[in-house]
Amino acid sequence: MSSIPSVADGATQSIGFLLLDKFTLMSLASAVEPLRMANQLTGRTLYRWHTFSPNGAAVWASDGVPITPDGSWSNPSVADTVIVCGGVGIQSAITREHTTWLQALARQSKRLGGVCTGSWALAKAGLLDGYECSVHWEFLAAMQEAFPRVSVSTSLFTLDRNRFTSSGGTAPLDMMLHLIARDHGRELATAISEMFVYERIRNEQDHQRVPLKHVVGTHQPKLQEVVALMEANLEEPIDLDNLAEYVDLSRRQLERLFQKYLQCTPSRYYLRLRLIRARQLLKQTSLSIVELAYVCGFVSTPHFSKCYREHFGVPPSDERSGSEMSRKPVAQPSTIKPLTTLDQARNESTFASVRMMERGDLASTG
Repeated sequence: MSSIPSVADGATQSIGFLLLDKFTLMSLASAVEPLRMANQLTGRTLYRWHTFSPNGAAVWASDGVPITPDGSWSNPSVADTVIVCGGVGIQSAITREHTTWLQALARQSKRLGGVCTGSWALAKAGLLDGYECSVHWEFLAAMQEAFPRVSVSTSLFTLDRNRFTSSGGTAPLDMMLHLIARDHGRELATAISEMFVYERIRNEQDHQRVPLKHVVGTHQPKLQEVVALMEANLEEPIDLDNLAEYVDLSRRQLERLFQKYLQCTPSRYYLRLRLIRARQLLKQTSLSIVELAYVCGFVSTPHFSKCYREHFGVPPSDERSGSEMSRKPVAQPSTIKPLTTLDQARNESTFASVRMMERGDLASTG
């Protein structure tokens, strides 16, 4: 991924949030709250933020709550970064005025972002051509078809040069924590996450769990049933002949289904599911490598370690060092004092992270 610009030490950043009709309130809160906490923990105004709509009128969130913005978008120069907050019915929420306004911001070299389905607006304006982006999983297929020049990822969030996009829900929280870490240091981002009882900051390698029906369509119930059987039997993998028998298919028919819709063999798909589960357990539990190999259906620890390294590029023991952000420290400006909140907010529970396999990954392993 290309690097993104950082801010000058001590500078206050201004972030504007464009609210589209039926935007998701949770995504907006997930993006704003880390900024508030950054100011609170440091005792400095590192960030300012405001919301706006085209004319400053109230905008209804997807849950029916009306939000009155701080103003209209007539003066975008006050924002260093503008993030589009999308939600339900994104296609109909975007007007020609929206795309024209976003294009004007791009000409001013503004940093642009989107949360939930906000990246659709950027793509509609032609501002993601040649970029990689994230969007809520419900719109993955539609966005790939509508904008072929955009690289749509299943990642929770994507930072590509001066474009920042994320899925919905809590994914904007992870994205903003990474931006804060790059601007003001990893210690601050860690303190914020701990204040929110959110110890493990997910990274760009974490993926949304996309329901299989959104990948292969609802007209393949037998394929969905086989995958469900695989997911429910990771500790003691079911023989492929038995899987085929359960859904009244021959093994050859089952293999053809996987190749056609998932671009891999059933055994490769099954292996990937077990490795993904192992990675989750490595990050979220204290199980030993031997125990992990057993509960994920591997006959021996060396075989598990070999498969893990081949698939993820690191041995399983390295995953214990934590997320990418904890493995690669970010330089912290000396102006930020040590945070006493780090000690106050330690040892809170960790939110689980769920990943799914991308089609490109599956094809490369088949």
